[in-house]
Amino acid sequence: MPESPTTPPDAELLIATGCAHCPVILESLASLIKEGVIGRLTVTNIVTHPERAQALGVRSVPWLQLGPFTLQGLHSPAELREWVNRAGSMDGMQQYLHDQLKQGQLDAMEALLAQQPRWLPALIPLLEEEDTDMKVRIGVDALLESLAGRVDMSQLVTELGRLSQHNRQSLRGDATHYLGLTGSPDAIPFIRARLQDDSEEVKTIAEEALQQTQAG
Repeated sequence: MPESPTTPPDAELLIATGCAHCPVILESLASLIKEGVIGRLTVTNIVTHPERAQALGVRSVPWLQLGPFTLQGLHSPAELREWVNRAGSMDGMQQYLHDQLKQGQLDAMEALLAQQPRWLPALIPLLEEEDTDMKVRIGVDALLESLAGRVDMSQLVTELGRLSQHNRQSLRGDATHYLGLTGSPDAIPFIRARLQDDSEEVKTIAEEALQQTQAG
């Protein structure tokens, strides 16, 4: 299970000599440490220790790992506090995934979810919300397609099953397809129900998803 939102997250900050924004971030994080809302702060000057930046694949600073979130560039004290409050919560991860996918950080989000699949349920609201940015929606689809077979997606079956009964046809079709990607036997009843869908398109998707699930 994700850590409780009340558990102070740890932070790692990479800075560099001559970086104009680094002292601002460092001062803000020091204040949060003093307040006890961050548990531990590790700071590395990559001019002195470039190996740390190389290990993390970091090319620019300031770079901050705050709990599960990777933040780059300048962030105000208020923004940092907000991300601290989001750390450990599924709602916080939902917002992070939304922001990162909107910025085109698909590969980074794929790596995150591959390493920490417990955060997969944070994708569900991004599918369900009708006003989700199209770039984000395409990113969610790409993530689920890429992660299928690599991580355990059975934890998504209940929520995807609910979405497969949605009054929005496109969402029923998408959810049914993703149910097939889970490869879980628990997904089969939800998929079979869509064989009787009012939409011929959804029926076709259900047939394909059922074949995929039974083949797995």
